[in-house]
Amino acid sequence: MAALAMSFVDTVEPGVRPAPRGAAQRVVETLTRGFAADPPTRWLFPDPQQYHRYFPRFVAAFGGGAIARGTAFVSGDYAGAALWLPPGTAPDEAALDALLEESVADREKADAFAVFAAMARHHPDRPHWYLPLIGVEPASQGLGHGSALMAHALRRCDRDRLPAYLEATSRRSIPFYERHGFEVVGKVRIGRCPPIFPMLRAAADG
Repeated sequence: MAALAMSFVDTVEPGVRPAPRGAAQRVVETLTRGFAADPPTRWLFPDPQQYHRYFPRFVAAFGGGAIARGTAFVSGDYAGAALWLPPGTAPDEAALDALLEESVADREKADAFAVFAAMARHHPDRPHWYLPLIGVEPASQGLGHGSALMAHALRRCDRDRLPAYLEATSRRSIPFYERHGFEVVGKVRIGRCPPIFPMLRAAADG
């Protein structure tokens, strides 16, 4: 799931660097604030207390492995954060399943599991980089942090000649990803969950 501001005016050149392993909490805080209005996330966790209790654990299960692998990046003073999972790695499915079982309301639980199963089916069947989470602090949205984080990681994808994959969690974010070379390759719409759009960026020509 990827959430970004809708105002994509690049007015600064935010410095991008790997997130230190000891900074996991700051990365989680950035993403928690950045995803506070994300439609599918708030479908999962509609109550504010529920959201703030469980979303940090969601980050750890869905993309937190990127921090340990050195493939999580931050921009500015933790204004933005992106968790990339390299080829051959994936979210912690056991932790994610346990979290959904514990945290999601009973009436949405079956659909929540179905949503993540459908998302998994859209992943490319060849080695690829996966972006499960990218977010920017609300006060810093529209200043270029998202673009800087994307460009930094995509240079490595191009160097390795590997595709990149993500899920856009709103229609309004799709043009941003398209500007970085992604194309919509499907649509996940289950129950009352807002639509999610799998997107793929092809590998660079070699």
